[in-house]
Amino acid sequence: MRASASPAWSQRITDLNSSRLEVLPIQGIPLIQPGDSVADKILEAVMSHGPTLGNGDIIVLAQKIVSKAEGRFVDLGTVTPSSEAKKLAKKTNKDPRFVEVVLSQASDVVRYREDVLIVENKLGLVHANAGIDRSNVKNGDEGQLLLLPEDPDGSAKQIKLRLEDRCGIKLGIIINDSMGRAWRRGTVGQSIGSAGLTTVQDLRGSEDLFGQTMETTEVAVADELAAAGSFVMGQRGEGVPAVVIRGAAHLLGPDEPASHILRQKTEDLFR
Repeated sequence: MRASASPAWSQRITDLNSSRLEVLPIQGIPLIQPGDSVADKILEAVMSHGPTLGNGDIIVLAQKIVSKAEGRFVDLGTVTPSSEAKKLAKKTNKDPRFVEVVLSQASDVVRYREDVLIVENKLGLVHANAGIDRSNVKNGDEGQLLLLPEDPDGSAKQIKLRLEDRCGIKLGIIINDSMGRAWRRGTVGQSIGSAGLTTVQDLRGSEDLFGQTMETTEVAVADELAAAGSFVMGQRGEGVPAVVIRGAAHLLGPDEPASHILRQKTEDLFR
């Protein structure tokens, strides 16, 4: 016969279960059209399919639905490439019109080679093709491009305020996008916009497991949650552009923008 758990151990099990992190997909969000309210579309989907939103939840949104709602489309047929774009297009083996759109969104060209063009866009993000995408965009093969939101932090704040006003609860919002990393293969979801939560958790000055003072550790918690959300959303045709993260309510409150995560150029050793 197996012995029953002691009261103290039973309490420990309960504590662990109550502090778990959940990532819940929001099903049933329709294809977003320019002018749509992302907040209202989320609420309609939640009311039809769940999950119920609760105080302290953090909603992670795919960048594409925010960009689509804001009408951030460019038709390649309307673009005339500059001489600079034509020269760079030859070096990267890309459509000169596409390169022109990338340059229009860039503040600096960081690296390029055949089939690769990495720039710092006007948001300060170091991104392949300035974050411009054709995937999961209707008519993408016919020359329609989708730009990043013009102000992702501002977009996140507007969505947050609308949801909180309609639901009467406190929420956090993260807008994520898939990005590559300099030393590792594959893309990872990262936060490009946020509202209502801490984006970087500063652990400097606190003690580690052995009582030593931590001197350099800062944790990009918004990026960690963005990556968790991206994993559940998928990258192809899953049709899940939003998730609810439950169990991270302790991060709500400071309202730090995602731009707070960006490393200043004076601290950048690799550019």
